[in-house]
Amino acid sequence: MKRLFLVMAVTTVAAALCPAAAMTIPAAASAASATTAVTLRPGAGPPTTKVTVNGTGFGLGETVAVDFDTSPVATAVTSATGSFSTPFTVPAAALPGQHRVIVTGQASNLSATALFGVRANWAKFHAGNRNSGDNPYENVLSPANVAGLANAWSHPTGTAVFSSPAVVNGAVYVGSRNGKVYALNAATGGQLWSYTIGGDEFSSPAVANGVVYVGSFDGGIYALNAATGAPLWNYTAAGDVFSSPAVANGVVYAGSHDGNVYALNAATGAKIWSHHIGNEVDSSPAVAHGVVYAGSWNGNVYALKAATGAKLWSYHTGSGVVSSPAVGNRVVYVGSYDGNVYALNAATGAQRWSYPTGGGVPSSPAVVHGVVYVGSEDGNLYALKAATGAQLWNYPTGSVVWSSPAVANAVVYVGSDNGNVYALKAGTGAKLWNYSTGNDIESSPAVANGVVYVGSDDGNVYAFHL
Repeated sequence: MKRLFLVMAVTTVAAALCPAAAMTIPAAASAASATTAVTLRPGAGPPTTKVTVNGTGFGLGETVAVDFDTSPVATAVTSATGSFSTPFTVPAAALPGQHRVIVTGQASNLSATALFGVRANWAKFHAGNRNSGDNPYENVLSPANVAGLANAWSHPTGTAVFSSPAVVNGAVYVGSRNGKVYALNAATGGQLWSYTIGGDEFSSPAVANGVVYVGSFDGGIYALNAATGAPLWNYTAAGDVFSSPAVANGVVYAGSHDGNVYALNAATGAKIWSHHIGNEVDSSPAVAHGVVYAGSWNGNVYALKAATGAKLWSYHTGSGVVSSPAVGNRVVYVGSYDGNVYALNAATGAQRWSYPTGGGVPSSPAVVHGVVYVGSEDGNLYALKAATGAQLWNYPTGSVVWSSPAVANAVVYVGSDNGNVYALKAGTGAKLWNYSTGNDIESSPAVANGVVYVGSDDGNVYAFHL
């Protein structure tokens, strides 16, 4: 089967690839004091990030004001040595890019500045470990302006791109059926590196702590240095790895065509456990509340204990489950090739509801603000009420929807085998924008920092911006 899978780039690739902590920049001191300085921890993150600002060299026992660009965000009183430490919250409206954090002594008038990088990573297939398909920090694209999207760049790989992009710290990571994993500059599409592995790349990369994790049709689960592409380790399963990894608490979880779900040490690749669930596992695991959820071609959805792999429950649908579960409000949402979308109690596996579409459901649901969005082989994208399964709307694309929807700031993005990627109004399903690549789009979009990234069967990775 085909598994489908945003952050404004900073001005240089090196800065873009740095970990968040490395983004902390000593402030330029004011002319009045060569020792006045402030630092930020962390130095980058999405809007609403909690940041600690530390300062030295200010007046003794004075009040200092902290501004984020021109917005006051905190005050503090310095110590007897002129230092301070205080938290603030990055404003929700802060746009992607570099922002000045300015600290000014109210008595001494001494000041210093540090830079904070606003970015909202899309780190893996369907955004996060719960597979919600949501970027809650997107504040550039909206229903009001998304019609203005235009092709920013495209990068050719030579063969179909089923893999879905991950976007982290100014780089886009994606696989191709040519057996390569690519790292591209998120702003320009320029290639940063590529790494050739032993088989087709259907798996979508997951990026955590400076490492790219991805599966391959050679049976390998690979760990690559995110900055350079250098291999760190690989683990070989007994079957192809179509499943896209999830990384949680230092453990990599992925399924294999050998019928196993694997848990591997993220630092070393050593196997922690594997659990055989009876048939090929194309489904990409979701991890929530200490439980791993995955589907299998045997028609079952499984809940496994994340620490040990012990089976907690399974639920049998009427056909194979390649759709990846999404977890929200203690409910597991998943599609099946029996044509239904299911809502299951996350603790027990008991069915809450099911909704019949007109075809198999390989698409993985996105669950955002009480609505489930999911595609079907009947050519429709459906919006269902998460609590009851009642249909709110559907949008007919005219062809099979393998792609899994992405949701950001009240817009739903999805690809179709008619060659189009769509932007739909989340509340009504009204079409706001579409772009045709001329070939099937089975990759799932990623949305970060005002840019939509998606692969196409025409062999290109695309980026769209205003």
